[in-house]
Amino acid sequence: MPALMLQGTGSNVGKSLLVAGLCRAARRRGLSVAPFKPQNMSNNAAVTADGGEIGRAQALQALAAGIRPTTDMNPVLLKPETDTGAQVIVQGRRLTTCRAGEYARLKPQLMAPVLESFRRLAATHDLVIVEGAGSPAEVNLRAGDVANMGFARAAGVPVVLVADIDRGGVIAQVVGTQSVLDPADAAMVSGFLVNRFRGDPRLFDDGYAFIARRTGWRGFGVVPWFGQAHRLPAEDALDLRDSGGRGPLHVAVLAFPRIANFDDLDPLGQEPAVRLTLVRPGRAIPGDAALVILPGSKSTRGDLAALRAEGWDVDLVAHLRRGGHVLGLCGGYQMLGRSIADPEGVEGPPGADAGLGLLAVDTVMTADKRLAEVEAVHAATGCAFRGYEIHIGRTAGPDCARPFAHVAGAPEGAVSASGRVSGSYLHGMFRDDAFRAAFLAGFGAASALAYDAGVEEALEALADHLEAHADVAGLLAAAR
Repeated sequence: MPALMLQGTGSNVGKSLLVAGLCRAARRRGLSVAPFKPQNMSNNAAVTADGGEIGRAQALQALAAGIRPTTDMNPVLLKPETDTGAQVIVQGRRLTTCRAGEYARLKPQLMAPVLESFRRLAATHDLVIVEGAGSPAEVNLRAGDVANMGFARAAGVPVVLVADIDRGGVIAQVVGTQSVLDPADAAMVSGFLVNRFRGDPRLFDDGYAFIARRTGWRGFGVVPWFGQAHRLPAEDALDLRDSGGRGPLHVAVLAFPRIANFDDLDPLGQEPAVRLTLVRPGRAIPGDAALVILPGSKSTRGDLAALRAEGWDVDLVAHLRRGGHVLGLCGGYQMLGRSIADPEGVEGPPGADAGLGLLAVDTVMTADKRLAEVEAVHAATGCAFRGYEIHIGRTAGPDCARPFAHVAGAPEGAVSASGRVSGSYLHGMFRDDAFRAAFLAGFGAASALAYDAGVEEALEALADHLEAHADVAGLLAAAR
């Protein structure tokens, strides 16, 4: 079964976008293609049709391939909860939470489900395009590896190494990676691809030839910077940025250390009428913001402590005193309540904390996780939309009598008596053009964005970009 794996000389070299572009290019050639990432680390997850969760990047790649995302596309997902620990999701379901050292001992058990998922995809598609994680040059992590060369060797999948010229030192990136690889691992590499070039690519001809001569690997092209990447959902919190717009509606978003499922922000940030500001540590909530969003969090109590340490709790009170609005999503919703209890230590040490007290609700964390795609109706506007739930914890209290929305006729979320503080467990609502337009109209702003259509246009442009600058035919032919 043909398969090809893109590995990087480092993290964030553009592998995810390249896999999406290749999936779309293969689909346009009439191939049934599926994306696959053996191991991902991300708090930005997508809910799948089979009731599990995978990295958001693999969901975008599935869209590029024209298929629905399934848990087999990302069988191991690590969701960091602290600087040294993460929740381990295997084939869409939470297996455990462990520290880095404990994960090293767990890795040997993960190759079996990784290969099982890969082979299921291989049996039902013409081509699988695989994305590595981090870099194979991290040879200190090679033992038990399922993310890069460990998988490539076990599955017999050829590798193309992706290097990011924008960060500098691209020759050393490729040549240096080859120099530290075990010879049997290096033998899996079919060639290299230089990504994110700015300027005239011909100026790099000598460097490109040097890499090919020094490594003996084939070059598959120099890909210029893709200017429409901002129209595609952000994969990593590091990719989040202010919208840069000058729209009349100022929306401020608190950038928690463990921000999660932030795809809610992408459509808002692209609206011409919206000026989206990410409030990062060391900054106050802007005084002219009409709406402050508390986004999702992978560590609600930990991020609540960070919020207080920044003084944002005081800023929120002042914001509401000025007549502003607050929307809490998922973990942000939990923070807005009166209390958050975690008696079993699901997200961290067992205990309880006082919430911000802006909603009359209380949350208790439970080990079971709610994962579901939903259809909802917004209570304030009567507008229907599609979204998803991905959370632990159950929230109840008097303000739930004023729901944010209704799901299958049942109330969901809560709204304060003033109507200016709202909370909901629903993600993805702002992708719906009609709902987003109705929501923004409540702030006197007009929507001028067809979000999903824009994502499709960007994916088509990405495939065109690769066809123009990379040897796509050669890459697909390298799959085996």
